[in-house]
Amino acid sequence: MQRIGIDVGGTNTDAVLVDQDKVVGAVKTPTTRDVTGGVRKALEDLIALVGPEAKNASSVTVGTTHFLNAVVERRRLNKVAAVRISLPASASLPPFVDWPEDVAAIANGGHYMVRGGHEYDGREIVPLDEEELARVGREIREAGITSVGISAVFSPLNAEFEERAREIIEIECPGVRITCSHSLGRLGLLERENATLLNAALLDLAEEATSAFQEALEQLGITAPLYIALNDGTVTNAEMTRKFPVYCFASGATNSMRGAAFLSKIENAIVCDVGGTTTDIGSLVNGFPREANSTVTVGGVRTLFRMPDLISIGIGGGTRVHDDPLDVGPDSVGFRLTEDARVFGGAQMTLTDAAVSKGLMEAGDASKIADLEAGYVDDILAIVHERIASNVDRIKTEATEVPLIAVGGGAPLIPTEIPGISRVHHVENYAVANAVGAAIAQISGEADQVFQGLSRDEALAEALKIAEEKAISSGAAADTLKTIEMEDLPIAYLPGHAIRARVRVIGDIAALSES
Repeated sequence: MQRIGIDVGGTNTDAVLVDQDKVVGAVKTPTTRDVTGGVRKALEDLIALVGPEAKNASSVTVGTTHFLNAVVERRRLNKVAAVRISLPASASLPPFVDWPEDVAAIANGGHYMVRGGHEYDGREIVPLDEEELARVGREIREAGITSVGISAVFSPLNAEFEERAREIIEIECPGVRITCSHSLGRLGLLERENATLLNAALLDLAEEATSAFQEALEQLGITAPLYIALNDGTVTNAEMTRKFPVYCFASGATNSMRGAAFLSKIENAIVCDVGGTTTDIGSLVNGFPREANSTVTVGGVRTLFRMPDLISIGIGGGTRVHDDPLDVGPDSVGFRLTEDARVFGGAQMTLTDAAVSKGLMEAGDASKIADLEAGYVDDILAIVHERIASNVDRIKTEATEVPLIAVGGGAPLIPTEIPGISRVHHVENYAVANAVGAAIAQISGEADQVFQGLSRDEALAEALKIAEEKAISSGAAADTLKTIEMEDLPIAYLPGHAIRARVRVIGDIAALSES
């Protein structure tokens, strides 16, 4: 039952070996420009620390910002053909209409509007124009586009037209990779379509990254199956990651929250994760991150799919300190911390320097910052403490005091007393909580659909069945599944007793359960 967890952050790459309920070994190495190279180095250091038995781990889980960074930094996105089934509706707002111009210039491989779609009550707007879809498929093939995103009006209610469009385009354009919006998003056409197009734009990178991770394991003689951490604190197999990379956008923050729950044995709390570049603040509910219920903007693109409810601020160990006037961040030296920070012989004043000067942490050579005045350092930390405290208050949803779990390599920067917090908990192995969360992660399945003509119990039962099937197809052991979220919402304006049912289940990785 030994499991390896790896988390690739903007500054550091962490790796841990977890055996049952304890951390056997943990390492932290600088993230490299070649992200997979950093993963390989972290694994090598972990094996050197705990011994060759690490190679016999039951599973390896990687949490990475690889896909999110590609969108934010506008790089390594492939061209996508957007097919929307909606005419005569929604013609005034074509696909990519609300994307930032620089992202659209990279990813927009053309858009095609086709007659079809469904009304909010499940009725057809008009029949699907299959001849037009065949023509679209041929045009996409001639343009050399290899990735397609298909969206249709109210497809989460009825996915028939999206699936038929997939069949037609695959016939006309052999080898094309297709993402259908009903597989990703919820009700809300533009946001669901945007998530679909982002996913389709990341498919080349997803294939490259997962293959590189697997190659790194093979080079080190690690035969355990590879899993990738997801936005909700669970994992999926490498094959699913190749199909749905957008589900990995916020895996770093959720790994930290799951790791915080594991290390502290507290399932309901605020988690403050201070990394090298940012501080992520979220809320644990029953051991899992609370999900955002509103739209989420990724690299300037509005989306609507499963993401944690987080506040991220530019506070981290590598955050730059500016003078005249005195200010902190939000920019960071990132993975160059061990070169640029003053305690490491560099010229840049960072929060790591302030923390070392105050005696909050040990790093580098403290004699290199002996000239720092105590009042100057206190003023820097006062800014940090105020920003953390104000954002902790923003993430809270209740007036009563709640516990806070401090994790991340920069956790010593968190104040010991915060208004509205009953106690700040510092845990063992706090610096690698993100990798711990990756190591212990389970597999999830979710259903979020509108059902008509069913009773409340029947709708929830059907949603539960769908969620369980998704979890099992992602690699969960069927006999370990348990329901962690179940809710229903009657939709008054839909005829036929319409109910929106949402069910989420989790289960152990099948390979671990069998061992």
